[in-house]
Amino acid sequence: MKKVFKKIKTVKGELSFAGDKSISHRAVFFASMAEGKSVIRNISSSEDVKSTQKVFSELGVEFFHDNSDLIIQGKGRNKFKAPVKNLDCGNSGTTARLISGLLVAQKFSSVLIGDNSLSKRPMKRVIEPLSLMGGKIESVNSVLPLQIFPSESLRAIEYSLPVASAQVKSAVLIAGLHLNDETKVIEKFITRDHTERMLGLPVNTIENFKIVSSSEKYFPTAKEYFIPGDISSAAFFIVLTLITENSELIIKDVSLNPTRTGFIEVLKKMNADIKIENVRESSNEPFGDLIVRSSHLTNIRIDPSIIPNIIDEIPVLSIAGIFAEGNFEIRNCEELRYKESDRINAICENFRLTGLDVEEFPDGFRISGEIKKAKVNFNSFNDHRIAMAFSILAMMVGNESSVDEIECVGISNPTFYEQIDSLIK
Repeated sequence: MKKVFKKIKTVKGELSFAGDKSISHRAVFFASMAEGKSVIRNISSSEDVKSTQKVFSELGVEFFHDNSDLIIQGKGRNKFKAPVKNLDCGNSGTTARLISGLLVAQKFSSVLIGDNSLSKRPMKRVIEPLSLMGGKIESVNSVLPLQIFPSESLRAIEYSLPVASAQVKSAVLIAGLHLNDETKVIEKFITRDHTERMLGLPVNTIENFKIVSSSEKYFPTAKEYFIPGDISSAAFFIVLTLITENSELIIKDVSLNPTRTGFIEVLKKMNADIKIENVRESSNEPFGDLIVRSSHLTNIRIDPSIIPNIIDEIPVLSIAGIFAEGNFEIRNCEELRYKESDRINAICENFRLTGLDVEEFPDGFRISGEIKKAKVNFNSFNDHRIAMAFSILAMMVGNESSVDEIECVGISNPTFYEQIDSLIK
Protein backbone atom coordinates (compact mmCIF):
# COMPACT_ATOMS: atom_id res chain seq x y z
CA MET A 1 0.00 0.00 0.00
CA LYS A 2 1.22 3.50 -0.89
CA LYS A 3 0.75 6.48 1.43
CA VAL A 4 0.66 10.02 0.01
CA PHE A 5 1.69 13.01 2.14
CA LYS A 6 0.94 16.72 2.21
CA LYS A 7 3.55 19.18 3.39
CA ILE A 8 3.58 19.46 7.18
CA LYS A 9 3.21 22.88 8.81
CA THR A 10 3.84 22.29 12.51
CA VAL A 11 4.02 19.57 15.18
CA LYS A 12 2.29 20.00 18.53
CA GLY A 13 1.28 17.50 21.18
CA GLU A 14 2.20 14.71 23.53
CA LEU A 15 2.97 11.05 22.83
CA SER A 16 3.69 7.89 24.73
CA PHE A 17 4.89 4.69 23.12
CA ALA A 18 4.31 1.00 23.58
CA GLY A 19 7.19 -0.70 25.33
CA ASP A 20 10.70 -0.72 23.93
CA LYS A 21 11.04 -3.57 21.46
CA SER A 22 14.44 -4.82 22.66
CA ILE A 23 13.43 -4.77 26.33
CA SER A 24 10.08 -6.42 25.52
CA HIS A 25 11.79 -9.30 23.72
CA ARG A 26 13.94 -10.00 26.77
CA ALA A 27 11.07 -9.73 29.23
CA VAL A 28 9.20 -12.39 27.23
CA PHE A 29 12.32 -14.55 27.15
CA PHE A 30 13.05 -14.40 30.85
CA ALA A 31 9.41 -14.66 31.94
CA SER A 32 9.09 -17.75 29.73
CA MET A 33 12.26 -19.28 31.17
CA ALA A 34 11.20 -18.59 34.76
CA GLU A 35 8.98 -21.03 36.58
CA GLY A 36 5.61 -19.54 37.48
CA LYS A 37 3.60 -16.45 36.61
CA SER A 38 5.15 -13.18 35.44
CA VAL A 39 3.39 -9.98 34.39
CA ILE A 40 4.63 -7.62 31.67
CA ARG A 41 3.16 -4.11 31.58
CA ASN A 42 3.33 -1.87 28.48
CA ILE A 43 4.80 -4.57 26.25
CA SER A 44 5.69 -3.67 22.66
CA SER A 45 2.87 -4.16 20.14
CA SER A 46 5.35 -4.89 17.35
CA GLU A 47 5.17 -7.93 15.10
CA ASP A 48 8.74 -8.82 16.11
CA VAL A 49 7.80 -9.26 19.77
CA LYS A 50 4.73 -11.23 18.74
CA SER A 51 7.13 -13.55 16.88
CA THR A 52 8.99 -14.19 20.13
CA GLN A 53 5.71 -14.98 21.88
CA LYS A 54 4.68 -17.39 19.11
CA VAL A 55 7.98 -19.26 19.35
CA PHE A 56 7.63 -19.69 23.10
CA SER A 57 4.02 -20.81 22.67
CA GLU A 58 5.33 -23.65 20.50
CA LEU A 59 7.66 -24.52 23.38
CA GLY A 60 4.76 -24.86 25.81
CA VAL A 61 4.64 -21.40 27.41
CA GLU A 62 1.16 -20.01 28.10
CA PHE A 63 0.24 -16.36 27.49
CA PHE A 64 -2.82 -14.51 28.78
CA HIS A 65 -3.97 -10.90 28.37
CA ASP A 66 -5.42 -8.85 31.21
CA ASN A 67 -6.37 -5.52 29.65
CA SER A 68 -3.01 -4.07 28.54
CA ASP A 69 -0.92 -6.48 30.64
CA LEU A 70 0.59 -9.71 29.35
CA ILE A 71 0.62 -12.59 31.82
CA ILE A 72 3.12 -15.38 31.15
CA GLN A 73 3.07 -18.82 32.76
CA GLY A 74 6.74 -19.71 32.46
CA LYS A 75 8.04 -23.26 32.14
CA GLY A 76 11.16 -23.18 34.29
CA ARG A 77 14.62 -24.51 33.57
CA ASN A 78 14.78 -27.42 31.10
CA LYS A 79 10.99 -27.87 31.17
CA PHE A 80 10.15 -26.63 27.69
CA LYS A 81 8.29 -29.07 25.47
CA ALA A 82 9.68 -30.25 22.14
CA PRO A 83 8.05 -28.28 19.30
CA VAL A 84 5.87 -30.24 16.89
CA LYS A 85 6.68 -27.91 13.99
CA ASN A 86 9.37 -25.48 12.86
CA LEU A 87 9.79 -22.39 15.06
CA ASP A 88 8.90 -19.39 12.89
CA CYS A 89 10.78 -16.21 13.91
CA GLY A 90 9.02 -14.07 11.30
CA ASN A 91 11.11 -10.99 10.55
CA SER A 92 12.77 -10.88 13.97
CA GLY A 93 16.55 -11.29 14.12
CA THR A 94 16.37 -10.81 17.88
CA THR A 95 14.03 -13.78 18.20
CA ALA A 96 16.16 -16.04 16.00
CA ARG A 97 19.52 -15.24 17.57
CA LEU A 98 18.45 -15.16 21.23
CA ILE A 99 16.34 -18.31 21.00
CA SER A 100 19.36 -20.12 19.53
CA GLY A 101 21.16 -19.58 22.83
CA LEU A 102 18.25 -21.15 24.69
CA LEU A 103 17.68 -24.07 22.34
CA VAL A 104 21.29 -25.35 22.33
CA ALA A 105 20.78 -26.12 26.05
CA GLN A 106 17.56 -28.14 25.56
CA LYS A 107 17.15 -31.93 25.35
CA PHE A 108 15.21 -31.90 22.09
CA SER A 109 15.81 -30.95 18.46
CA SER A 110 14.31 -27.88 16.84
CA VAL A 111 14.36 -25.95 13.56
CA LEU A 112 14.33 -22.16 13.28
CA ILE A 113 12.84 -20.53 10.20
CA GLY A 114 11.89 -16.97 9.24
CA ASP A 115 10.44 -14.85 6.46
CA ASN A 116 12.30 -14.11 3.24
CA SER A 117 14.11 -11.10 4.71
CA LEU A 118 15.24 -12.82 7.90
CA SER A 119 16.30 -15.89 5.92
CA LYS A 120 18.96 -13.77 4.20
CA ARG A 121 20.45 -12.32 7.37
CA PRO A 122 23.76 -13.66 8.73
CA MET A 123 23.57 -16.29 11.46
CA LYS A 124 27.24 -17.33 11.42
CA ARG A 125 27.94 -14.71 14.08
CA VAL A 126 25.74 -16.62 16.56
CA ILE A 127 26.46 -20.14 15.29
CA GLU A 128 30.20 -19.80 15.95
CA PRO A 129 30.16 -18.95 19.69
CA LEU A 130 27.34 -21.38 20.45
CA SER A 131 29.29 -24.11 18.64
CA LEU A 132 32.35 -23.24 20.73
CA MET A 133 30.15 -23.90 23.77
CA GLY A 134 29.38 -27.37 22.44
CA GLY A 135 26.09 -26.46 20.81
CA LYS A 136 25.10 -28.52 17.78
CA ILE A 137 23.76 -26.29 15.00
CA GLU A 138 23.51 -27.07 11.29
CA SER A 139 22.80 -24.56 8.53
CA VAL A 140 23.37 -24.16 4.80
CA ASN A 141 25.44 -21.01 4.16
CA SER A 142 24.98 -19.89 7.80
CA VAL A 143 21.47 -18.53 7.28
CA LEU A 144 18.03 -19.76 8.31
CA PRO A 145 16.78 -22.41 8.60
CA LEU A 146 18.90 -23.48 11.58
CA GLN A 147 18.69 -27.06 12.82
CA ILE A 148 19.55 -27.29 16.52
CA PHE A 149 20.25 -30.62 18.18
CA PRO A 150 20.66 -31.63 21.84
CA SER A 151 24.20 -31.22 23.16
CA GLU A 152 25.77 -33.77 25.49
CA SER A 153 28.50 -31.42 26.69
CA LEU A 154 27.54 -27.76 26.73
CA ARG A 155 30.38 -25.84 28.37
CA ALA A 156 31.18 -22.33 29.57
CA ILE A 157 33.46 -20.19 27.40
CA GLU A 158 35.13 -16.79 27.39
CA TYR A 159 34.17 -15.12 24.13
CA SER A 160 35.34 -11.82 22.61
CA LEU A 161 32.71 -10.39 20.27
CA PRO A 162 34.23 -9.96 16.79
CA VAL A 163 31.34 -7.64 15.84
CA ALA A 164 29.36 -5.27 18.02
CA SER A 165 26.15 -7.26 18.53
CA ALA A 166 23.87 -7.25 21.55
CA GLN A 167 22.01 -10.17 19.99
CA VAL A 168 25.10 -12.39 19.84
CA LYS A 169 26.12 -11.32 23.33
CA SER A 170 22.66 -12.17 24.64
CA ALA A 171 22.57 -15.58 22.91
CA VAL A 172 25.84 -16.60 24.56
CA LEU A 173 24.77 -15.28 27.96
CA ILE A 174 21.42 -17.10 27.73
CA ALA A 175 23.20 -20.37 26.93
CA GLY A 176 25.51 -19.67 29.88
CA LEU A 177 22.53 -19.47 32.25
CA HIS A 178 22.25 -23.27 31.93
CA LEU A 179 25.80 -23.96 33.20
CA ASN A 180 27.49 -24.14 36.59
CA ASP A 181 30.68 -22.45 35.41
CA GLU A 182 30.75 -18.81 34.37
CA THR A 183 30.42 -17.88 30.73
CA LYS A 184 32.03 -14.54 29.90
CA VAL A 185 31.41 -12.23 26.96
CA ILE A 186 33.98 -9.53 26.23
CA GLU A 187 33.12 -6.52 24.11
CA LYS A 188 35.34 -3.70 22.89
CA PHE A 189 32.47 -1.50 21.73
CA ILE A 190 29.61 -1.18 24.18
CA THR A 191 26.35 -2.63 22.85
CA ARG A 192 22.81 -2.59 24.25
CA ASP A 193 22.87 -3.91 27.79
CA HIS A 194 19.22 -4.87 28.36
CA THR A 195 20.06 -8.54 28.92
CA GLU A 196 22.60 -7.95 31.67
CA ARG A 197 20.44 -5.27 33.31
CA MET A 198 17.32 -7.42 33.38
CA LEU A 199 19.13 -10.49 34.70
CA GLY A 200 21.37 -8.56 37.11
CA LEU A 201 24.50 -10.11 35.60
CA PRO A 202 27.98 -9.12 36.84
CA VAL A 203 29.69 -6.54 34.63
CA ASN A 204 33.37 -5.57 34.87
CA THR A 205 35.49 -3.16 32.85
CA ILE A 206 39.17 -4.02 32.37
CA GLU A 207 41.40 -1.95 30.06
CA ASN A 208 38.36 -0.49 28.25
CA PHE A 209 36.90 -3.95 27.64
CA LYS A 210 33.48 -4.72 29.08
CA ILE A 211 33.12 -8.24 30.48
CA VAL A 212 29.69 -9.71 31.21
CA SER A 213 29.32 -13.05 33.02
CA SER A 214 26.45 -15.51 33.34
CA SER A 215 25.86 -18.83 35.08
CA GLU A 216 22.93 -20.84 36.44
CA LYS A 217 22.73 -18.77 39.62
CA TYR A 218 21.38 -15.89 37.53
CA PHE A 219 18.63 -17.99 35.92
CA PRO A 220 15.50 -15.81 35.79
CA THR A 221 12.69 -16.03 38.31
CA ALA A 222 9.05 -15.02 37.90
CA LYS A 223 8.43 -11.30 38.44
CA GLU A 224 6.61 -8.19 37.23
CA TYR A 225 8.09 -6.03 34.44
CA PHE A 226 7.29 -2.51 33.30
CA ILE A 227 8.62 -1.80 29.82
CA PRO A 228 9.57 1.85 29.13
CA GLY A 229 8.48 3.40 25.83
CA ASP A 230 10.47 2.52 22.72
CA ILE A 231 13.15 5.17 22.11
CA SER A 232 13.73 3.87 18.56
CA SER A 233 10.06 4.47 17.72
CA ALA A 234 10.27 7.90 19.34
CA ALA A 235 13.28 8.81 17.20
CA PHE A 236 11.18 9.48 14.09
CA PHE A 237 8.94 11.93 15.95
CA ILE A 238 11.92 13.63 17.57
CA VAL A 239 13.47 14.33 14.18
CA LEU A 240 10.14 15.43 12.69
CA THR A 241 9.71 17.97 15.50
CA LEU A 242 13.28 19.27 15.29
CA ILE A 243 13.13 19.97 11.55
CA THR A 244 9.58 21.45 11.50
CA GLU A 245 9.16 25.13 12.33
CA ASN A 246 7.32 26.32 15.46
CA SER A 247 6.98 22.80 16.84
CA GLU A 248 7.06 21.21 20.30
CA LEU A 249 6.54 17.61 21.36
CA ILE A 250 6.44 15.95 24.79
CA ILE A 251 7.27 12.23 24.89
CA LYS A 252 6.31 10.47 28.13
CA ASP A 253 7.90 7.49 29.91
CA VAL A 254 10.44 6.66 27.18
CA SER A 255 13.50 4.45 27.68
CA LEU A 256 16.64 6.39 28.63
CA ASN A 257 19.00 3.41 28.73
CA PRO A 258 22.48 4.90 28.15
CA THR A 259 23.21 2.34 25.41
CA ARG A 260 20.13 3.61 23.55
CA THR A 261 20.40 7.39 23.93
CA GLY A 262 23.44 7.82 21.66
CA PHE A 263 20.99 9.13 19.08
CA ILE A 264 19.91 11.88 21.52
CA GLU A 265 23.57 12.71 22.25
CA VAL A 266 24.34 13.08 18.54
CA LEU A 267 21.32 15.33 17.98
CA LYS A 268 22.24 17.51 20.97
CA LYS A 269 25.72 17.97 19.52
CA MET A 270 23.95 19.04 16.32
CA ASN A 271 22.26 21.78 18.40
CA ALA A 272 18.95 19.99 18.99
CA ASP A 273 16.70 21.42 21.71
CA ILE A 274 15.92 18.24 23.67
CA LYS A 275 15.36 18.24 27.42
CA ILE A 276 15.07 15.20 29.71
CA GLU A 277 12.81 15.31 32.77
CA ASN A 278 11.24 13.05 35.41
CA VAL A 279 13.81 10.23 35.26
CA ARG A 280 12.88 6.99 37.08
CA GLU A 281 13.88 3.32 36.91
CA SER A 282 12.20 -0.08 36.48
CA SER A 283 13.96 -3.48 36.30
CA ASN A 284 17.27 -1.57 36.27
CA GLU A 285 16.11 0.35 33.17
CA PRO A 286 15.99 4.17 33.36
CA PHE A 287 13.12 6.02 31.70
CA GLY A 288 11.65 9.51 31.71
CA ASP A 289 10.13 12.31 29.63
CA LEU A 290 11.53 14.22 26.65
CA ILE A 291 10.63 17.76 25.61
CA VAL A 292 11.61 18.42 21.98
CA ARG A 293 11.45 21.78 20.16
CA SER A 294 12.22 23.03 16.65
CA SER A 295 15.96 23.56 16.19
CA HIS A 296 18.50 24.85 13.70
CA LEU A 297 20.74 21.81 13.31
CA THR A 298 24.38 21.64 12.22
CA ASN A 299 26.00 18.44 11.00
CA ILE A 300 28.93 17.04 12.98
CA ARG A 301 31.53 14.30 12.66
CA ILE A 302 29.98 11.16 14.17
CA ASP A 303 32.37 9.21 16.41
CA PRO A 304 32.75 5.57 15.24
CA SER A 305 32.55 4.33 18.84
CA ILE A 306 28.90 5.42 19.10
CA ILE A 307 27.75 3.66 15.91
CA PRO A 308 26.63 0.38 17.61
CA ASN A 309 24.29 2.38 19.86
CA ILE A 310 22.67 4.44 17.08
CA ILE A 311 22.55 1.74 14.39
CA ASP A 312 18.74 1.55 14.25
CA GLU A 313 18.35 5.33 14.24
CA ILE A 314 20.76 6.04 11.35
CA PRO A 315 17.99 6.11 8.69
CA VAL A 316 16.06 8.85 10.47
CA LEU A 317 19.25 10.58 11.65
CA SER A 318 20.14 10.96 7.97
CA ILE A 319 16.82 12.79 7.46
CA ALA A 320 17.82 15.25 10.19
CA GLY A 321 21.20 15.53 8.47
CA ILE A 322 19.87 16.77 5.14
CA PHE A 323 17.99 19.58 6.89
CA ALA A 324 21.05 20.52 8.97
CA GLU A 325 23.76 22.98 8.00
CA GLY A 326 26.67 21.34 6.15
CA ASN A 327 26.99 17.89 4.59
CA PHE A 328 25.85 14.73 6.35
CA GLU A 329 28.32 11.85 6.40
CA ILE A 330 28.39 8.64 8.39
CA ARG A 331 30.90 5.79 8.18
CA ASN A 332 31.77 2.59 10.09
CA CYS A 333 28.17 1.38 9.82
CA GLU A 334 28.52 -1.56 7.42
CA GLU A 335 26.20 -3.49 9.78
CA LEU A 336 23.34 -1.54 8.16
CA ARG A 337 23.76 -3.68 5.05
CA TYR A 338 22.62 -6.76 6.99
CA LYS A 339 19.36 -5.46 8.42
CA GLU A 340 15.84 -6.04 7.04
CA SER A 341 17.19 -4.46 3.86
CA ASP A 342 20.57 -3.20 2.78
CA ARG A 343 19.84 0.07 4.55
CA ILE A 344 22.88 1.91 3.24
CA ASN A 345 21.78 1.25 -0.32
CA ALA A 346 18.10 1.89 0.49
CA ILE A 347 18.88 5.28 2.06
CA CYS A 348 21.12 6.30 -0.84
CA GLU A 349 18.64 5.20 -3.51
CA ASN A 350 15.84 7.20 -1.91
CA PHE A 351 17.94 10.32 -1.46
CA ARG A 352 18.97 10.14 -5.13
CA LEU A 353 15.28 10.35 -6.05
CA THR A 354 15.17 13.87 -4.55
CA GLY A 355 18.10 15.18 -6.57
CA LEU A 356 20.47 15.29 -3.59
CA ASP A 357 24.13 14.50 -4.23
CA VAL A 358 24.85 11.05 -2.81
CA GLU A 359 28.10 9.15 -2.33
CA GLU A 360 27.72 5.54 -1.20
CA PHE A 361 30.60 3.75 0.55
CA PRO A 362 30.93 0.13 1.66
CA ASP A 363 30.49 1.27 5.27
CA GLY A 364 28.32 4.38 4.96
CA PHE A 365 27.35 7.35 2.81
CA ARG A 366 27.66 11.14 2.32
CA ILE A 367 24.74 13.44 1.42
CA SER A 368 25.09 17.00 0.13
CA GLY A 369 23.30 19.53 -2.02
CA GLU A 370 19.61 20.44 -1.94
CA ILE A 371 16.33 18.70 -2.67
CA LYS A 372 15.50 19.50 -6.31
CA LYS A 373 12.40 17.40 -6.97
CA ALA A 374 9.05 18.59 -5.64
CA LYS A 375 7.21 15.26 -5.84
CA VAL A 376 8.92 11.99 -4.97
CA ASN A 377 7.74 8.38 -4.62
CA PHE A 378 10.03 6.74 -2.06
CA ASN A 379 10.62 2.99 -1.82
CA SER A 380 10.31 1.40 1.63
CA PHE A 381 12.25 -1.68 0.48
CA ASN A 382 9.75 -3.46 2.75
CA ASP A 383 11.86 -2.25 5.71
CA HIS A 384 10.00 -0.61 8.61
CA ARG A 385 12.73 1.89 9.51
CA ILE A 386 13.22 2.96 5.89
CA ALA A 387 9.44 3.37 5.49
CA MET A 388 9.13 5.54 8.61
CA ALA A 389 12.25 7.63 7.91
CA PHE A 390 11.18 8.47 4.38
CA SER A 391 7.61 9.12 5.49
CA ILE A 392 9.12 11.92 7.58
CA LEU A 393 10.99 13.21 4.53
CA ALA A 394 7.86 12.92 2.35
CA MET A 395 6.00 15.15 4.84
CA MET A 396 8.77 17.73 4.62
CA VAL A 397 8.85 17.66 0.81
CA GLY A 398 5.06 17.64 0.49
CA ASN A 399 3.46 18.08 -2.96
CA GLU A 400 1.92 14.61 -2.66
CA SER A 401 5.22 12.82 -2.18
CA SER A 402 4.64 9.21 -1.19
CA VAL A 403 6.09 6.00 0.25
CA ASP A 404 5.40 2.54 -1.16
CA GLU A 405 4.72 -0.65 0.86
CA ILE A 406 4.13 1.04 4.21
CA GLU A 407 2.56 -2.07 5.79
CA CYS A 408 6.02 -3.04 7.06
CA VAL A 409 5.88 -0.34 9.79
CA GLY A 410 3.94 -2.89 11.85
CA ILE A 411 7.23 -4.71 12.47
CA SER A 412 8.06 -2.11 15.13
CA ASN A 413 5.25 0.46 15.45
CA PRO A 414 1.81 -0.47 14.08
CA THR A 415 0.35 2.88 15.23
CA PHE A 416 2.99 5.05 13.51
CA TYR A 417 0.66 6.82 11.07
CA GLU A 418 -2.12 7.32 13.63
CA GLN A 419 0.45 8.98 15.92
CA ILE A 420 1.61 11.22 13.07
CA ASP A 421 -1.99 12.28 12.38
CA SER A 422 -2.50 13.18 16.04
CA LEU A 423 0.41 15.64 15.99
CA ILE A 424 0.44 17.44 12.68
CA LYS A 425 -1.32 20.78 12.45
